[in-house]
Amino acid sequence: MNDERIGRNYAEALLTLARKDKEQEEWGALIDAISVGMREDHTLRTFLESPKLSAARKIQIIELALGRRAPKLFLRFLETVIMKRRQMLIPEIASEYRMLIDESEDRVHVNVTVARELAEPERDALSRQLGRLFGKRVVPHISLNPAILGGVIVKVGDTVMDGSVRRRLASLKHRMLSTVTR
Repeated sequence: MNDERIGRNYAEALLTLARKDKEQEEWGALIDAISVGMREDHTLRTFLESPKLSAARKIQIIELALGRRAPKLFLRFLETVIMKRRQMLIPEIASEYRMLIDESEDRVHVNVTVARELAEPERDALSRQLGRLFGKRVVPHISLNPAILGGVIVKVGDTVMDGSVRRRLASLKHRMLSTVTR
């Protein structure tokens, strides 16, 4: 079984437990924080990878580190992950967990590139329009790129919708040049 499938199985179990506790978003934030820590903190990653430390010792240290910030059921989940020697899959579990939450809440994350900073009403209008287009609740991730001159570039998964002024001008230039060469 590949890591993505294993991560998905653990994420499904985590979501089931989180729903039982009615804390899906909070548990998502916890697993994300651990995932980010593993990516950014070499010490944490080395600690979790180390074959010199027993699983029991790793669990003990994690429980001390998380203390009262994590629910007992969440800590039991982490204990199981570590006991099964799957702790290096925590980033994959976190990613799959977020995807499961998005699916269950009919939500889609959209990367939007704009030429200038958008005011709050413009952001809201953009989110509503994209929501109607995709038929889901949209979470826009907005980035600035003045080189597009105006308009927007929307990316969802592998789909790119380029409504930028730069693309329109390039298209117009191409049409004009192709007309001249005939």
